[in-house]
Amino acid sequence: MKTRLLTILAAVLAHSFAALAGEGVIRSEDSFLRQLQKRDSVLIFDQLQYGFSMKDVPAGTTLELPQFKDTLTRGVLLVRGWQIDTTSLTKPKKDRPGKADIEASLVIASTDEAVYHLPSLAVVRTLPGGSPDTLVFLSRDLDVRTMPVDTTTYQIHDIKGQIRYPLTAAEVIPYILGFDLVAMLVILIVCLIMVYGKKTRGVEAPEEPAHIVALRKLDGLRGDRYWAPEKQKLFYSGVTDALREYMARRYDIDAMEMTTPEIFSDLKKTDIPADLYEEMKELFERADFIKFAKHTATDDENAGVIPSAVRFVTTTYQSQLDTEADAAEQNK
Repeated sequence: MKTRLLTILAAVLAHSFAALAGEGVIRSEDSFLRQLQKRDSVLIFDQLQYGFSMKDVPAGTTLELPQFKDTLTRGVLLVRGWQIDTTSLTKPKKDRPGKADIEASLVIASTDEAVYHLPSLAVVRTLPGGSPDTLVFLSRDLDVRTMPVDTTTYQIHDIKGQIRYPLTAAEVIPYILGFDLVAMLVILIVCLIMVYGKKTRGVEAPEEPAHIVALRKLDGLRGDRYWAPEKQKLFYSGVTDALREYMARRYDIDAMEMTTPEIFSDLKKTDIPADLYEEMKELFERADFIKFAKHTATDDENAGVIPSAVRFVTTTYQSQLDTEADAAEQNK
């Protein structure tokens, strides 16, 4: 309410002083009206800034701005309320306070073609340590126009659809070449897989004889590097595993999954010489003590492990060869 009274009072004062002096109340600080988007003319719904600027405003100055609701005047909408920006700032010095140049504006727009007389802007200013005074910024005229339409030749047309241009060879050829290239790559990959698969299936590596595999593994365990107490478990496990694999293939028993008593129970039914049978049984039992009872073998016992294992493999393999030779003689 106070602001409205001040606005009315300021307008009355402005017209009174204008009648007496024939000029505006405040010449140095006129209002401004400018477009947000620069055009040659103002069209309906174009947005404009309407406001004022003040220079050298002392720090601590307070301003009471006139308030508008939805419209500035009939036909002129209020799009955005007051916004104050500082355009320049002078730092305070010992002999004078700081000052600033400010700019305050509203954003307005018109909905109809007309020339509008905008209201004056009355601002209540209170300087630091002083009493309030009213500054009146003179009004502006707003000329709003619409685009001229020649009603004699104007015709209403339907909305045009999207323009479709014909395809050209330059646009189609890259896709065709790309498709052909991908197809060729797929065919080449399939052919390579088929050829490589046939070669792999046609040439299979022959399985090595059981005695060759066992002798190679036993040969890798030769020497005394595994005789130390902390390495004996690894040494005896390697020897017995090599012999278990050989026994499984030579005598067709599941030696890898059987215990020592189960293995030698089945081997007892074979043609293994009695002394060799007892020697192997003792070797496996000693290995069980070392692996499960933390037994430590002597160097003499360790030295005889590999020779005993090799003798078992070569003797039983020679026995197999003799048996096959006898069978061949009988078949003649």
